[in-house]
Amino acid sequence: MEWIKLIGIIIIVLGFYFKLDTLATVILAGLATALVSGISLTEFFTILGETYTKQRVVSLFFLSLPMIGLSEAYGLKHQAVKLIGKLRGLTTGWLYSLYMLIRLIAGFFAIRLGGHPQFVRPLIYPMGEAATKLKVGEDLNEEETELIKGRAAANENFGNFFGQNTYLGSAGVLLIAGTLKELGYEGTTANVAVASMPIAIIALIVVVVYNLLLDVKIRRHHKGEVK
Repeated sequence: MEWIKLIGIIIIVLGFYFKLDTLATVILAGLATALVSGISLTEFFTILGETYTKQRVVSLFFLSLPMIGLSEAYGLKHQAVKLIGKLRGLTTGWLYSLYMLIRLIAGFFAIRLGGHPQFVRPLIYPMGEAATKLKVGEDLNEEETELIKGRAAANENFGNFFGQNTYLGSAGVLLIAGTLKELGYEGTTANVAVASMPIAIIALIVVVVYNLLLDVKIRRHHKGEVK
């Protein structure tokens, strides 16, 4: 009957599949797991409240949004485009691949770059778009613009996902090591982090190829009109 304690995972999967409210789904999954594990309602809400107060620093994210908006309004995007203009040999694929590498290194040292709203949208995406325009020598159509925008976001996700577990103090590594210990397996946070590094390297190689194929695809759209 120990498997019944995994009911929370099933609730989360079903909640995401049916596009239910994320916060309500997670809380319901936690409540169901607590009840089948013998934790009372009082204990559950105590744990929930204590965890929330310890993680209030997460709400500081909202304070950064106005700052990023002001920076972009007063020339952040323009300066990013100017920088790319000076690096004419840099393609969008190589730029995004470089960002992927930086993202993995940042994950290894537990450095937060800011994510989509603070870093990718105002900086990485405009630089990627500018690099493509320099290469094809003309404006991009809507499909190409959306493709470049989506690839910028994808590289942020790739770097964050595969880079975060290379740091032995990250939440994901602590969770994995703790779960392994509870199940009776030997494994420290250092073991988990070391095992994650080859995966991160393989992910980097795959993503580099993936990004370079983006350059090829856009060049074909413009019939090889590359500077």
